[in-house]
Amino acid sequence: MTFFFYDLETSGLSARKDRIMQFAGQRTDNELNPIGEPVNVLVALNDDTLPDPEAIMVTGITPQKTLEEGYTEAQFAHMLITDIFTPDTIAVGYNSVRFDDEFVRHLLWRNFIDPYEWSWREGRSRWDILDVVRMTRALRPEGIEWPVDGDGKAVNKLGPIAKVNHISHENAHDALSDVNALIDVTRLIRSKQPQLFEYLLKLRDKKEVQKLINLDDKQPFVYTSGRFDAQYEKTTVAFPIAPAPNNNVLVYDLRDDPTQFMSLSEDELAAKVFAPWEERSQEGFVRLPVKVLQYNRCPAVAPLGVLEAGEGWKRIGLDLATVEAHKKVLLGRPDFAERLRSVFERTREYAASSDPEAQLYDGFLADRDRLRVEAVRVANDKELVDMHPDFSDERLPALLLHYKARNFPKSLSEDEVGQWEAWRAQRINDALPRYLAALEKISTTTNDNEKQFLVQELQLWAESIIPVPD
Repeated sequence: MTFFFYDLETSGLSARKDRIMQFAGQRTDNELNPIGEPVNVLVALNDDTLPDPEAIMVTGITPQKTLEEGYTEAQFAHMLITDIFTPDTIAVGYNSVRFDDEFVRHLLWRNFIDPYEWSWREGRSRWDILDVVRMTRALRPEGIEWPVDGDGKAVNKLGPIAKVNHISHENAHDALSDVNALIDVTRLIRSKQPQLFEYLLKLRDKKEVQKLINLDDKQPFVYTSGRFDAQYEKTTVAFPIAPAPNNNVLVYDLRDDPTQFMSLSEDELAAKVFAPWEERSQEGFVRLPVKVLQYNRCPAVAPLGVLEAGEGWKRIGLDLATVEAHKKVLLGRPDFAERLRSVFERTREYAASSDPEAQLYDGFLADRDRLRVEAVRVANDKELVDMHPDFSDERLPALLLHYKARNFPKSLSEDEVGQWEAWRAQRINDALPRYLAALEKISTTTNDNEKQFLVQELQLWAESIIPVPD
């Protein structure tokens, strides 16, 4: 078993629309000693993508630099599955389950590689240190310095944690610098709180999570998540109440008295669950303290007994009497749990995407398509010219066109070139107004020479890829 610590720098925040521009990582043994040389590569940005200018101001990586030094997406995707995420590897990041891993999945999907097997097959797994840091701070903070902001509020970003603990992190938002800092912070937690570290490491296995949180033997448990209040170290006591989609579980935050929600109808509960951000941000909006706990997302959970040591209950602003009282209310109203189950089974009304690259989660591939996908992935440019697989999945023909256009453009027929250029033009023109507005804002509000240079490079990039009308 080895760890592979990794980090990405991307062209924006959307895994569906944006792209990986830099990948860095370091393999270690299970004692966190480095194995081999670090990986630090760029991935060429294709001419169908306008990056978020604000992202480029942070990373300093221009599209031109990725073209000069980077791998194609297909080359990079092949590297990931053959050299990086090898059998018995634990892929580790910082907020990686919610961010980096999503970019990896979409990258593999675009390049005809199974988007899931890299994180579970042949002894592989994944782990996220962010919630490990949060739970350590909440429950076992001893031996580690914990940063706060100017208002005295807790800060759990990697850079400040590294700084107050005298860990080198000279170039934040450079992927390799972030990886090195992450390994050192992980070592720090392991050395100061080894028991908690080893316990949370086991929770990357969803079966271990299910032993603690299940509907057959409902018990309150300690839960640390970014969804909870920073005032209480992002930690609360929760209670499993009903099944959730995809074999997950709905949990209720026992910090809040459930009595106030018991009389709400299913539609009234749904209005709270699916309320848009603007409504939830308004003063007076009372959130519903229910969330889906996903077993396979390495949740930071623990039995109530961990609160008995030191000042655990005090640090999270709760007491056993409150927990038991609120649990009793929930157990006395099974109809409430049933209404919630029905609410969370509803399908949210998302706008359907016509872009095959954004349709990863529209369904799994059938077995007959898996064989054809594998044939595409191993084909060279000459073989792709005459390859027209009889896919049953309607997403795949368009995805194949995009795959060929990005990685093997000489394999395209004249008709395929026209289809690709039409799609590329639409994608760029949709993004262009916001892109130009962002560049204008940056150029007129900063005197930083480096940022002005980046603005110029981004202007040149746009000029070079904007489709020319016939």
